[in-house]
Amino acid sequence: MRPNQNTVAGRRLPRLDGAAKATGRYVYGTDVTLPGTLYGKVLRSDMPHARLKRLDVSAARAMRGVRAVITSANVPQVRYGNAVKDQTVFATDTVRFVGHPLAAVAADTLEIAEQALSAIVVELEPLPPLFDPEAALAPGAPLLHPDWQDYVALPVIAREGNVAGRSRMRHGDVEAAFAQAHRVYEHRFTTALQHAGYTEPRAASAAWDSTGVLTVWSNGQLPFEVQATLADILELPVSRIRVVVPGIGGGFGGKLRIGVEHFAALLARQSGRPVKMITTSEEELIAAHPRQAAIITLKTAVSADGRILARQGRVVVDCGACSGSGPGTGAVALQCLVGPYRTPNLLMESLAVYTNKVPSGSFRAPSGPMANFAVESQMDIIAKDLGIDPLEIRLRNIVREGDLGPAGEVLKDVSIEECLRRAADAISWHDRAAEPGRGKGIACSWWMTTGGSSAVFIKLNGDGTVALTSGAVELGTGALTGAAQILAEELSLDLEDVRVAAVDTLHVPYDYGAQGSRTAFSVGNACRAAAADLRQQLFALVAAQHGVPAEEMMLRDKCVVAGDKRIPLAEIARQQYTGGGLVARGTALNPPPAYDPARVENHPLPVWNTPSFHAHAADVSVDTETGEVTINRYVVAQDVGYAINPTYIEGQIEGGVSQGLGQALSEEIVYQDGRVLNANLTDYKMPTSLDVPPIESILVECPSAAGPYGAKGVGEPPCIEPPATIANAVAAATGLWITSLPITAEKILLGLKGEP
Repeated sequence: MRPNQNTVAGRRLPRLDGAAKATGRYVYGTDVTLPGTLYGKVLRSDMPHARLKRLDVSAARAMRGVRAVITSANVPQVRYGNAVKDQTVFATDTVRFVGHPLAAVAADTLEIAEQALSAIVVELEPLPPLFDPEAALAPGAPLLHPDWQDYVALPVIAREGNVAGRSRMRHGDVEAAFAQAHRVYEHRFTTALQHAGYTEPRAASAAWDSTGVLTVWSNGQLPFEVQATLADILELPVSRIRVVVPGIGGGFGGKLRIGVEHFAALLARQSGRPVKMITTSEEELIAAHPRQAAIITLKTAVSADGRILARQGRVVVDCGACSGSGPGTGAVALQCLVGPYRTPNLLMESLAVYTNKVPSGSFRAPSGPMANFAVESQMDIIAKDLGIDPLEIRLRNIVREGDLGPAGEVLKDVSIEECLRRAADAISWHDRAAEPGRGKGIACSWWMTTGGSSAVFIKLNGDGTVALTSGAVELGTGALTGAAQILAEELSLDLEDVRVAAVDTLHVPYDYGAQGSRTAFSVGNACRAAAADLRQQLFALVAAQHGVPAEEMMLRDKCVVAGDKRIPLAEIARQQYTGGGLVARGTALNPPPAYDPARVENHPLPVWNTPSFHAHAADVSVDTETGEVTINRYVVAQDVGYAINPTYIEGQIEGGVSQGLGQALSEEIVYQDGRVLNANLTDYKMPTSLDVPPIESILVECPSAAGPYGAKGVGEPPCIEPPATIANAVAAATGLWITSLPITAEKILLGLKGEP
């Protein structure tokens, strides 16, 4: 239900953290420095797969200014991880990727710490490496984790050998549909490793107090997961670990998992001093948590008029040396591979596979771009072969209100047709006169609003303002400004009257985390619940004092209106100070819709909460002499349910498209013989502001039943469609479909010349 007054929610108001960031006063994780701080560094393997024969740290330990040196010999021998506990703090007997941590030092200065690393003697005996996930699946392939059966894993995760996770979705009779189809199309697509590209590297400072309590200042996205993971590693109860989150200079999913917090904590315990750690650009590119590379095969059966009869797909995601987010990423790819299309028969499988490369993680709509690149490229290939307009073939197949999703769930608030038509109209889709080297492309998809619980506390201050305390962190998206707008709307306040407290696990209620397009949605719902609690308290107090029934009261202009009386909130708050003040709480948990469990197998997220729908369209030119792609126009039509703050939603769309264009055209962590060749920000080609065209945003508002005022998640979807949109536009311009990302000028030129 949308707000009645609409005085705060829905407006283009400035971000609460905007002024501090624009003036340089905002404190980020890299800015934190404690008295007596030491500086930590990690020694990493320079071989992709090897037996650790010798590790001698005696010379480093003896150096002046070195205060602590740690290896696997003096840290707890425990395994940790997300879906599968397959990681250790340091390599014990086997090195599994270039960048695998071997030891860490803490010293008085960064220079001394780096000198100490060079003094450590390492002897490695090479082992046969596996870099290709398909080779890792082959019969007789060496096991990268020979003791995988001893690892603890979530019960839903199916594993075997080099497979860290296998999921399936199925329905109907695929083989029968293939046999009866007018045509069957089968294609293979590949995508590359992509770094999340956050501006601020991973950083942490750690200190232990005299009672043995650890405090960590972390710029991670999930403070409660950092706390739980540290508890596993340190073998401590979570109550002995406090995680404080300063400002975060971007995350995009790349900071979901623990980064350097555990090294800082262990070095601080060993040295008895605070320790600060910041990763370098090289460490980010060889040892962070990039988006997985993927191999996708897709087989689709259609009727003569282009209607989908069946789809069979297989997604192989390259986890790297540890499972990380791989099992979940692979599983979620299956919903994206089905797409927002009616698919009466389907058989989908995902495999998360170990290789001797960097452990992968999550990156904004983790598997969306890879799967969408495959399915939307194939939709255009089918359309061209059948002589059907690419927009029309989509309109013939898209889901409608009340249709069943891939897990058998009933789809509600479906807006995919409106998104497709508005994106196409905005780019003058039907005016596609043949012009050498110029073409238009379109792609569509759907995505979830991730569930998980959120709780907030709100306190009415003596001046009538409100303090909002939440366990959700601000990544730079403006999501907490959106939640504050909802709270201000509910309490008839101005946005400036809401103060958002910093996140400190010692004081804040639990939040599932800044991930999965959920923050404004879930925290906003919790704010509405807390506001209802506070209103009830206020009305009860006024009723007792003035004899007006609570049901006849309302909040307006920062006052309780009771009949002909207007009592300012500040006055009520001051009166209640002797009674402890007015504090309210609210919680939100969006349960998933009902689904058919017979359709899914070992899927950690079998059905999506409050899905959103979206379509992208682009007009590009391709220089056939150089292969250079120029984007003339780029349009996004995205269903946001309700635009809590249109400005920051448009900012999310523009940023997501920029990242998607990077994946489409230039970004790739390049490996050769297990080593990253472009481990710097000069050779790793992220797009700059000069490379990205103006992004035209169309905000579609098809309200959801579950979101605050009908809102849906908005942060992740914008980066899903760009690779497919650009691929289809390039194909329209050249007649050439590039089936591997990124779509570089070199690939285009080779393709035009008919070379592989």
